Amino acid sequence: MEVEGMHAGKHQDDGEWSTGLCDCFEDVPNCCMTFWCPCVTFGEVAEIVDRGSTSCGTAGALYTLIACVTGCACFYSCFYRTKIRKQYNLKGDDCEDCLLHFFCEVCALTQAYRELNHRGFDVSLGWHGNVGRQSGGVATGAPVVEGGMTR
Repeated sequence: MEVEGMHAGKHQDDGEWSTGLCDCFEDVPNCCMTFWCPCVTFGEVAEIVDRGSTSCGTAGALYTLIACVTGCACFYSCFYRTKIRKQYNLKGDDCEDCLLHFFCEVCALTQAYRELNHRGFDVSLGWHGNVGRQSGGVATGAPVVEGGMTR
């Protein structure tokens, strides 16, 4: 589902990220969450970037599994930075994305979170929460029919 208007937040159209890599303290609660539990921030970002096809819980669990098995969950998260960059025509390249996540995972994750917030998303609500917010809470699916065959 395409959600119009969510990309119209307070951002620049010149290919620059809306905040700097080291502006972590612009959102202190998210900075703390990401420092102590990066899987949560990553899961929230992944759900928005994948437009709800990946749940926050699934992405966060996979991030944690990769971190526990290999110690390199940053290589998974860098692909989402690349997706954000390409969705919004932001400056950078794939190599830079991987290096940023490898050397400063917390800064890179919090920057992605802030970017999505600046693009009009409430990242903590998840994709479906943002869709509901945009549609004014109006259900867009088929109605649920109660009951069935009874004797």
